[in-house]
Amino acid sequence: MTSAGQQDAAELRAAAAHLGRRRFLTVTGAAAALAFATNLPTAGAASAAELDARKIADNPFTLGVASGDPQPASVLLWTRLAPAPYEPGNGLPDERVTVQWELAHDARFRRVARRGSVTAHPEFNHSVHVEVGHLDAARTYYFRFKTGKWISETGRTRTAPAAGSKVSSLTLAAVSCQAYHDGYFTAYKHLADDDVDVVFHLGDYLYEYAVNAVGGNRNYTDRTLPALFNRETQTLEDYRLRYALYKSDPDLRAAHAAHPFVVTWDDHEAENNYAGDLDENGNPPAEFLVRRAAAYRAYWENQPLRSPQRPQGPDLQLYRRLQWGRLAQFDILDTRQYRSDQAYGDGSHVPGPESTDPKRTLTGATQERWLTDGWRRSRALWNVVPQQVTFSQRKLDLNAVAKVSMDAWDGYTASRERVLAGAKSAGIENLMVLTGDVHVGYAFDIKDDFDDQASRTVGTEIVATSIASGKDGADKPANWETYTKANPHMKFYNGRRGYVTVDLGQDSARADFKTVSAVSKPGAPITTAASFVTEAGNPGLEPA
Repeated sequence: MTSAGQQDAAELRAAAAHLGRRRFLTVTGAAAALAFATNLPTAGAASAAELDARKIADNPFTLGVASGDPQPASVLLWTRLAPAPYEPGNGLPDERVTVQWELAHDARFRRVARRGSVTAHPEFNHSVHVEVGHLDAARTYYFRFKTGKWISETGRTRTAPAAGSKVSSLTLAAVSCQAYHDGYFTAYKHLADDDVDVVFHLGDYLYEYAVNAVGGNRNYTDRTLPALFNRETQTLEDYRLRYALYKSDPDLRAAHAAHPFVVTWDDHEAENNYAGDLDENGNPPAEFLVRRAAAYRAYWENQPLRSPQRPQGPDLQLYRRLQWGRLAQFDILDTRQYRSDQAYGDGSHVPGPESTDPKRTLTGATQERWLTDGWRRSRALWNVVPQQVTFSQRKLDLNAVAKVSMDAWDGYTASRERVLAGAKSAGIENLMVLTGDVHVGYAFDIKDDFDDQASRTVGTEIVATSIASGKDGADKPANWETYTKANPHMKFYNGRRGYVTVDLGQDSARADFKTVSAVSKPGAPITTAASFVTEAGNPGLEPA
């Protein structure tokens, strides 16, 4: 461990001593422990002096702009001031900064719909979240920020259709897993130019792993990344700086500026394969919760999320529901924060009493009830569940009793059975699950009984491959034949990088799996590897 890593670990242990076990944790105690770990003030932003924005000498909008969680009458706008994004503190003093914002009907801002000002607080790393209301439904808008003499790039966003309105179509994109050190974000460059209404990010927005001076597999020859990135993220400062590295990527910035994002996390935003308050290394839960608090705070600071998602210590309610008229309901899940520990020590394992224990949960009981209750009230044609890990059964070998992933829903079969029973009891006819995590593209028929392929198909699962994680990949990975034989309900498997678009219509839904040939070098073209259609009222994927 490096000296910096040893210092991080010491800070976490010291804060954990103040934090105590989770069951004794209060929000106040968590905030105090987090402040102790990160040298943040606990009194709030009101005490901070105000910076004269005219003194900001360098462009503070280096991390771009973003929007998210579109609603019928409002949008969420985001930016973060960082004239020196690769330095602790962003190159700004610990002072608040006034930022102006504009939302217009046109890209030249001749017809401004709303404008105002907001404070970028040092306690939140000078990030800005603006919830703009009183807008027209189903409308495209353009936005930008200003502070001092600086004007941000222009972003484009849109509001959702009015509640209960009849909507003919919606095009979404699903993305996941963007390990900076594994390659370029070329797919985002293509997504920025694609004609989609909204982007769902399904997790692993960043990775906690070290990024060396040449950017890992990017093999930079025109720049040298600072040494502070060449270690695993542990503290709030570490996570903030890692977001700065990722968000300075021009292709990611372009995608955020072009489309509203709806985000949810997986594991690497905090630490690989964590489960609730348990990390993968067996550290005391109180110690990991301090790290999780830092990760969650940095996540909220750097994502276009609304105020209900603002974290409280090590807790952040990320699961939430969005509507797109009567065409679609989106139930965005969090399968990390509330899950039971992985069975059999994680990894792959044959199913057994530990993994099939009916008490085990991937979502937690509260989120599970929220999901099924929302389905009972749903009037949408398509009920879409953006979430993280593979939902459908995925056998990993051809043995009579095959191994499955203990980190996916296969390791939590009782949880999956309860969710599918909830969909059935609610009368959900057009269930679609959107998934990330595995760095490949899959298309699954969701079966009523995965062990009986003749059983009814109850929905579809579309798994988006990674943006960069896994490096260049291959159209047919080495296990392609094994997986496709072992899983007859798997209709597609591709191991290249890219994203997937889904067109939801009144009669059917179409999924297009779009891939790039390489991420080890920038500029690869994009192609459509395969397309599938599922009919409304008749679940099951067919080649388009």
